[in-house]
Amino acid sequence: MKLSLNPNAPDRRLLDESRRTRAMTWIMAIMLFLTVLAGALGLGMFAATAQLDRQLAGRLTIQIVEPDAATRDGEAAAIRAAVARIPGVARAAEVDRQRLAELLKPWLGDTGLDPDLPMPAMIDVEVHGSSLAMVERTARAIAPGARIDRHAQWLSPVRSFMTTMSWLAVGLMLLIATATAAVVLLAARSGLDTHRDTIDVLHMLGSTDVQIARLFQRRIAFDTLFGGLLGSAAALGLVWFLQSRMALVGSEMLSGVALQQRDWFLLLLLPLGFALLATFAARSTVLRALGRTL
Repeated sequence: MKLSLNPNAPDRRLLDESRRTRAMTWIMAIMLFLTVLAGALGLGMFAATAQLDRQLAGRLTIQIVEPDAATRDGEAAAIRAAVARIPGVARAAEVDRQRLAELLKPWLGDTGLDPDLPMPAMIDVEVHGSSLAMVERTARAIAPGARIDRHAQWLSPVRSFMTTMSWLAVGLMLLIATATAAVVLLAARSGLDTHRDTIDVLHMLGSTDVQIARLFQRRIAFDTLFGGLLGSAAALGLVWFLQSRMALVGSEMLSGVALQQRDWFLLLLLPLGFALLATFAARSTVLRALGRTL
């Protein structure tokens, strides 16, 4: 199957540069605009989910709730020292009381700064590898009442939502690709009906079905690629603008949604992919239709 992106004179006579051809170009521009946006959303969500997994997979917080300050501080120091000796533990640090007071200030106000107010001791632990279970056993061996919270569990609803959005974007891309194939099918059939007399003359002159199908596929491939480049350029410009706005927010989670160089390259391949899809759909449709009529 030969693909030419520059229609020659027979192409233009068979599929003229009329309003219908211009409509095909703009339809493809809209299709690619939506596809690139969906692709950017999917790639961004997949990247953000992977970053979230890397950041939270080995992080947990050990919370020691004990009204007696001396007992609480002793258990916290013992747990911190024991956990730090476990292979795979990269960091084990107790959260400063002043920091805890700042976190509680929206609910307790300045009362959280009262030194007599009982406040749990909290130890942040970062683990590389599969030592989470050992950290939990060690902490509970020293302080049976210790509460252990894995950060990944806190944000599991967020991760689930991000994964859902990623696959939703993939589904949208497949849906738009299917709709594009349907549009090409209708355009090819319409061209066959419009130029039926011309096609009959070409057959009498010795043209084969493959040669006639090649005329259609070249014209449709050109319209799809040209419209796709227009729509993709508009969508990529919008994605770049939104990404620059997100960078100004300074959010660590939003930074994970930013597209990498590989992602931009994949998005740039979409117009070519849709042009190939349109070419195959047009060729198959025309050959099948001509085979039924002859």
